[in-house]
Amino acid sequence: MKRRCFSIWALLIFALPSFAGVTVTSPASRTTLGSPVEYVATATTATCSKGVASMGIWVNNKLVYTSLGNSLSTSLPLSAGSYNSVVQEWDYCGGASFTPLQFTVSTGAPVGITISNLHAKGGWVAYGEYPPVYAICSGPCPGITWSKTADIQSPSKSGDSTQFFLGGTHPYADVLWTDGLIGQKSSLGISDSNHTLLPKLHHFTYDTYFYGANLELSQVLEFDVNQYMNGKGWVWGTQCRIAGGHMWDVWDNVNSHWVSTGIPCHPTSGAWNHLVVHVSRNAGNNLLYESIALNGVTHTLNRVYPPGAVGKTWWGLGVNFQMDGNSQQTDYSVFLDSLNFTYW
Repeated sequence: MKRRCFSIWALLIFALPSFAGVTVTSPASRTTLGSPVEYVATATTATCSKGVASMGIWVNNKLVYTSLGNSLSTSLPLSAGSYNSVVQEWDYCGGASFTPLQFTVSTGAPVGITISNLHAKGGWVAYGEYPPVYAICSGPCPGITWSKTADIQSPSKSGDSTQFFLGGTHPYADVLWTDGLIGQKSSLGISDSNHTLLPKLHHFTYDTYFYGANLELSQVLEFDVNQYMNGKGWVWGTQCRIAGGHMWDVWDNVNSHWVSTGIPCHPTSGAWNHLVVHVSRNAGNNLLYESIALNGVTHTLNRVYPPGAVGKTWWGLGVNFQMDGNSQQTDYSVFLDSLNFTYW
C-alpha cells in the first residue's frame, strides 16, 4: 500500500475548524522583514466555554514555539529567505484555528555579542539588603556578611569558578552582586556616552552554571538583567525560590513585586546546574520574559510587563546575581562558572 504524505499546511487546512480566530498584529503577511522576526498574536474561540488553552508558531512546516494562554509575544531569529508561517491556537475542547502568513527575511539573524566568563571578571559590586523593604546597604551592614573569591579550581566546571558567600545573623538578609557592562559604571569601558548603542539593544541571554553543596539553605537565588535609559528601567528579574517554595518568579517593575510563574525550580545540590534565561525589550518597549531553561528543561514564559521609572540621567546595561538568606541566616556558598551574557 502506498503511503501518502501531507505537509503541515495540508493538515491544517483539513483539520482546523474556522469558527475560532487568531489575530496576528505582527508580522504582517506578504512583507519583507529583518531578523529577529517579532510575533504578536491573540486568539478567541466561539464554541469552547473554557477558552483558548495555548498558541503556537509554525515556520516552514515545523512547530518552533508554543505558549500557554490566548496570547503570544516573542521574537524568532530567522536567516534570510522566504517563509510560510502559521500562528495557531488550541482550545480546551479539542478545537483549533490558525492564521497563515507569508513573508521574506531580507537580512539574517544578527550575531549576538557575548561577554564570556563574567563570573571571573572584577567588575562586581556588592550590596547588603535588609527585610522587609530590602533597601540597599553599601556597607558595613551589621548582621550581614558576604565575600567573593575567584580562581576556584574545585568545585569548578571550567577549572576557574568563583565562590559567592552569604552569612550573618539577620534573618532573611540578602546580598546583591551587580556588574555594569555598558553605559554608566561600565566595568568593560563601554561608556556609550552619546547614547547610540543602548537603544539598539533588545535581546539578552543570561547563561551560567551554578553549584551549591546544600542549595536548600538558600531562600532564593536571583539572576537579573537590567537596562536603563530615557527615564525608564527594564529589570528582568528572575528568581528561583528554593527554601521559599521551589518556584520560579519574575519581577513586575511597575508594582515592584515578584510574580510566581507556576514553574517549579528544583536545582540539584552537589552538582553543576545549567541555567539559561532569555529576555527581551519588545517593539512596544515592554519587558518580555521569553524562557527559562534549567538543566536542559526549557519553560516558555511569554510574559510581558511595562518598564518602571528611573532618573533620566541614568543610562546603562548590566547583570545581577543575588543570594537570599533563610530564616536562620544560615551560612552558604554558591559557585558560578561559565557565566556568559549575550546581547543584540
